[in-house]
Amino acid sequence: QVQLVESGGGLVQADGSLRLSCAASGRSFSTYAMAWFRQAPGKEHEFVAAISRSGGTTRYADSVKGRFTISRDNAKNSVYLQMNSLKPEDTAVYYCAADLVYGLQSLPGRMDYWGKGTLVTVSS
Repeated sequence: QVQLVESGGGLVQADGSLRLSCAASGRSFSTYAMAWFRQAPGKEHEFVAAISRSGGTTRYADSVKGRFTISRDNAKNSVYLQMNSLKPEDTAVYYCAADLVYGLQSLPGRMDYWGKGTLVTVSS
């Protein structure tokens, strides 16, 4: 079992920055990959970024490449998403997810555990 709790969402103006955090508990954190997804109103879950168990490999959606950075601190059982140059179209609920099997996956169906999400609103 893995429990995930996101934090750090809020309201920010376009071109601003936010840093999301996700605290994990349960199974040893360094044994599974992590990912961030987002869901805008009326849309499906969208892959944002993923990071390997060690943190040495990352993967990004084209829509956020160069603006967002995923990182993790295995000593703190946490994964982060630094979001810069935010755009109104980044507005969504952001979820962290644990991938116990595959690693660096972009498909929501391959995630094993999900947090409850944190809302990010970017105003123009």
